[in-house]
Amino acid sequence: MDNPVLTAINQTLYSVSRGVQAVPGSAIAINYIKNSYQNDPFRVVLELGLAIYAVKYMLSKKYRIDHNHVKLTEKEIDELVAEWQPEPLVQPLSEVQKMELDKAHVIVGAQGPKPKVQSGKNLLNLASSNFLGYITNEDIKAKAIETLHNYGVGSCGPPGFYGTLDVHINLEKDIARFLGTESAIIYAQGFSTIASVISAFSKRGDIIVADEGCNFAIQKGTQISRSVIRWYKHNDMADLERVLESINKESRANKKRPLTRRFIVTEALFQNYGDIAPLDKIMELKHKYKYRVVLDESNSFGLLGKTGRGLTEVYNISPRDVDMIVGSMANTLSGAGGFCAGAKEVVEHQRLSGQAFVFSASIPAMLAVCASEAINILGTPQGERLLKDLHENSAAFRSVVVSPSATQAMEVSSDAGSPVLHLRFPAASLAAAGVTTRDEEKFLLQEVVDEVAAKDGVMITRAKYVETQEMHLPRPSIRISISASHGKKEVEKAAQAIKAAFIKVLAKRK
Repeated sequence: MDNPVLTAINQTLYSVSRGVQAVPGSAIAINYIKNSYQNDPFRVVLELGLAIYAVKYMLSKKYRIDHNHVKLTEKEIDELVAEWQPEPLVQPLSEVQKMELDKAHVIVGAQGPKPKVQSGKNLLNLASSNFLGYITNEDIKAKAIETLHNYGVGSCGPPGFYGTLDVHINLEKDIARFLGTESAIIYAQGFSTIASVISAFSKRGDIIVADEGCNFAIQKGTQISRSVIRWYKHNDMADLERVLESINKESRANKKRPLTRRFIVTEALFQNYGDIAPLDKIMELKHKYKYRVVLDESNSFGLLGKTGRGLTEVYNISPRDVDMIVGSMANTLSGAGGFCAGAKEVVEHQRLSGQAFVFSASIPAMLAVCASEAINILGTPQGERLLKDLHENSAAFRSVVVSPSATQAMEVSSDAGSPVLHLRFPAASLAAAGVTTRDEEKFLLQEVVDEVAAKDGVMITRAKYVETQEMHLPRPSIRISISASHGKKEVEKAAQAIKAAFIKVLAKRK
């Protein structure tokens, strides 16, 4: 005889089973649970725990605002409002910042070798990176207008979406052809190019060995890469080898440490010093210690070398031996954006891993065509003449400011072939004049800037830095940018005026 209890249980389970099967999708859920339990029981336990937590959360007591707070009268509220002082959105300006705003030259109208400023005067411009005078080049202007009519203003999208145009592809080919590399990629902003390139290849745990004199963009790139950063003294190859050797010793001592990617990062022409890197020595150390080299040609592309191909041409080193050549199109080419040239694999990797490439809108077609035209000019007799004029003007300016009569009042930081010069007061002269702080030195340099602008019609500027974030802050200086669009006599006269202003300002403090 059947047990009535078992019969009741069987009927109940049968009814529940039929009820579950009647629910749409129940067969799929049951099959999923069976397979999950068979293949991964831990997953079932985890999902069951999450389901129990979700049910418990839904049934738990909800948060209620406590209404037993102290009630204020209208008078008390008004008193509290009257006493409240909002925090300023920005900190009050320092004396140096006020001086910079008051003394800044505002250009009225078009940029050029002698722009008109708000005071009504035309000043000889030695503060702009218009090294080859491309800003006023009529052929480039004509190309820009034609492209503007054909393509409009902007691409309105990142390269990987719908921002790539034929002129962008042509510009990449022009850069690779001009430098002699396998391939090239262009970015929308010059500053973010080097930072994006570094972080695309060097990750957490990798090693970057960088020159202390590198510009702010390189510093930001090393920071966001989260790599191990080791700095060597500016342009000191003995110290660079010391750092590389110490890294090798650490690696040999820690045999369990995984293999890492290793990079040497340097500028070709240093923005903060005006001198050039000894690339031949760097390449020797690259091969000796098995590192990759990232060379920032932002301030030297189109300027250094017989045909403007940069530091590799100066040292007669094949560009293909340098792993990554990075540059800006906002300086010499008077355009916008930046580029990275190298092997095809290096370039293609950046199209998915270069943050500034993936997430930024492409440069306007007009600026891409202007950059291509500027590169094409470099390979013509016109470009050779511009480079010759630039080098002659740089030599003429340098011959005046490094003369024996100027050494007591001025020290010059640059190399003989560099169109970028930094002028500073000698430390001994500052001490003799009682100048002890960085801000006092800035005010003294600003007096030189004001003196040559008011008396001699020359526009120069102090070098500016993000001082709270610079890793190796240079001393205050006046940065001079020589241009091929000036006459040799104009440059010599400007140099004489600047030298006289340094002597005069320093003499007033003694």
